[in-house]
Amino acid sequence: MKRILLIEDERNLVRFIQLELEHESFEVEAAYDGKSGLELALQGSWDLILLDIMLPEMDGIEVCRRIRASHKTPILMLTARDSVVDRVSGLDSGADDYMPKPFAIEELLARIRAIFRRLELEGHTTHTRLSFQDIQVDVDARIVYKDKQIVELTKREFDLLVMFMRNHNLVLTRDMLLDHVWGYDSLVETNVVDVYVRYLRNKLDQVGENSCIQTVRGIGYVMR
Repeated sequence: MKRILLIEDERNLVRFIQLELEHESFEVEAAYDGKSGLELALQGSWDLILLDIMLPEMDGIEVCRRIRASHKTPILMLTARDSVVDRVSGLDSGADDYMPKPFAIEELLARIRAIFRRLELEGHTTHTRLSFQDIQVDVDARIVYKDKQIVELTKREFDLLVMFMRNHNLVLTRDMLLDHVWGYDSLVETNVVDVYVRYLRNKLDQVGENSCIQTVRGIGYVMR
């Protein structure tokens, strides 16, 4: 049974969508604000996330960005805001599709089926190896190679490297890295990210060469 997370603050709409999805044999869990929705999204295992843009606590665009920083779960935006700018913002933040309100439940179900069909097709080519320049990572085995030599990393260092590898050429803020590697509710300070980036650089960089993990002043880091 596929699991769907619905993040929407209109409780009547939540109940309606939930009943329809359960009738289609989906398992559905709901959150009514952006912050709790983000926590559920990062902690649980979901096949699809239905996400409203206009949410209390944290808007859907920011929720989407934070989810996409560490998870590839498909995200379908639901919103009453239907301007071109809003659609572009939703898609640029990492959403897979966009559904303006009001909508017919039949169309929502059709879009959900289309997303799952695409994932099934892509599933035939998915793998668990990541590569960037001369660095290779076997995600399942948790092994890192540099110039075909194994590099020993701690769990935090490994998770941080995977985050960079999966998002190379994208600037990642310290908060995004902290949320993914240490957990959304972690009490550690963002400067711990700087410490672990330094650990990674010491283990991966060769003397005299530029680091593949570059500092973006005032924001965070990027692997490129």
